[in-house]
Amino acid sequence: MEKDEQRNFLLAMVAMIAFVFLYQMFVMEPAQKRYEAQQALIAAQEQTATVDTAAAEAAGPKPLPEALAASPRITIEAPSLDGSIRLAGARLDDLQLKKYFLSVDKTEEIRLLRPEETEFGYFTTYYWADGNTLVAGRNSPWTQVGEGSLGAISPVTLRLVADGVTIDRVVSVDENYLFTFSDTVTNTSGAAKTLRPIGSIEREGDWNAFLKATDPGSAVSGGLAHMGLMGVTDGTLRLQKYKPLAASKKAKGETADGNFPTTKGGWWGLTDMYWMSALVPDQASPFVASVNRASLARGGPMEVRTEGADISLAPGASVTVQNRVFAGAKQFDVLSDYEKNKGIPMLIDAIDWGWAYFLTKPFFYVLHWLHGHVGSFGWAILAFTVLVKLPLVPLYNASFKSMAKLKKLQEPMKEINERFASDPQRKQQEIMKLYKQEGANPIGGCLPILVTIPIFYALYKTLSVTIDMRHEPFWYMQDLSAPDPTAIGNLFGLLPWAAADIKGIFIIGTIFGIGLLPLLYGGTMAILQSLSPPPPDKMQARIIMAMPLVFMFVFGGFAAGLVLYWVWSNILTFIQQYTIMRLNGAETEVGKFVAGLLGRRKAAAE
Repeated sequence: MEKDEQRNFLLAMVAMIAFVFLYQMFVMEPAQKRYEAQQALIAAQEQTATVDTAAAEAAGPKPLPEALAASPRITIEAPSLDGSIRLAGARLDDLQLKKYFLSVDKTEEIRLLRPEETEFGYFTTYYWADGNTLVAGRNSPWTQVGEGSLGAISPVTLRLVADGVTIDRVVSVDENYLFTFSDTVTNTSGAAKTLRPIGSIEREGDWNAFLKATDPGSAVSGGLAHMGLMGVTDGTLRLQKYKPLAASKKAKGETADGNFPTTKGGWWGLTDMYWMSALVPDQASPFVASVNRASLARGGPMEVRTEGADISLAPGASVTVQNRVFAGAKQFDVLSDYEKNKGIPMLIDAIDWGWAYFLTKPFFYVLHWLHGHVGSFGWAILAFTVLVKLPLVPLYNASFKSMAKLKKLQEPMKEINERFASDPQRKQQEIMKLYKQEGANPIGGCLPILVTIPIFYALYKTLSVTIDMRHEPFWYMQDLSAPDPTAIGNLFGLLPWAAADIKGIFIIGTIFGIGLLPLLYGGTMAILQSLSPPPPDKMQARIIMAMPLVFMFVFGGFAAGLVLYWVWSNILTFIQQYTIMRLNGAETEVGKFVAGLLGRRKAAAE
């Protein structure tokens, strides 16, 4: 090897060694330290959780009053909430919604959060970690500074004195469902510290049983609403239903290490049909959202977390960080206000608008506006039905004119069917020739269906997932979000036994438990069918004749508000179609019946 080549070789070796050394020092070692710190923190949390869970399982779940009395607490008395904060761990674990109740009799408030020691523990708080050590953990001994309860105009201050760190936490709550944890962290040691906040929401027990215990009505009827993990990170709505979440399946967007993309701005929580608890970290600082997969893998509680960025504190230095928690009802006005005025992105999407959001959102906005002006959600539905049908009047008019022409062609078509019964091809040719001569379109009457079906689905989704219809009374109904409360079996309340008991009887309840609104729907659908020309095929005609009966039973289990919309829509459609067909000289079965009835009355009078 020549001298120049030797020199170049040695320089290359030195450069390579220097690169490896520097890469190890400035990249690999810090990354390893961060990984070890994170794993140590997770292990510490899981060890504490394991000890707590083991102790709780050994003792068994406690009754709620006993669990609440087991540790010192600060009372919460706010316009929309009541409950208490447990000082051990500064946990928000006792929360009821003052404006929402389990049933229409309004005797028991919806309980959203419960102490860990009860059967369905559900709680939230923010921890603090110093490197790989929790300085404010699950059961840290916080104390109250001063006295008093937590209210909308009366925040409370908690203090935690730990090894080398003091945390003063000011907890406040607004008139709705937003808690603010304003933490002032002071480094009281003689060395620099690196701290970070960790938000946590934990839920104990089987998720399905929890839903039934919290709100039995929505647990049964919540099939259309997303229930499970929900949050916004990196400007994207993240979703995973309870069942795959409990099975510890990876969610869309989740990385290999179990985290979601680091983000500035967003929220992270667990949602039910109408209720949600969500962590809202400091929106000005980056945070990482995650699911505690290790806890789920060992059969432990369902936990979602947020982990804030590291904060470096010199000896004697302080920093104040503001984290928030949403815990309450998914009211449109409230969520919208928090999104616009509190800077919480996409919070309005905590309501599951679904894939047809371009219809469900506008529908809800109109319904919400009408509700505010007419004062009743039932009247809002009736008014909304009229508004939806108005733009479709020209389409329906064209369709009904086509039906009127087909109705007038019934006798000629019957004659063609009889003449060419043995020659189907010729029969079809003659029928098409007849359509052409009279300017009739056999598929013209089907056009409104193309519009009606997506409108029906969007309204069904809107009324199913929004809280506005829940426990809303109208006419004889006390809850428009529940099925019609009447039944044929007790003659709609005239007989002494309850309609609910009749509906609960296997098979018999399906028939004799049908309420007044589903019956009206079946009747109006049958009358509408009488205005349309029957299909030439007898089997098709029988199937169409049976449809009102089938749909009557299907609609028997739907929310009364939705059936109310459809009955009123049928009535409006009948008026429109009957008028157009009469103007076009087409006879209808309803017209014949009315004429016969009037004829009999005239004959009787003479």
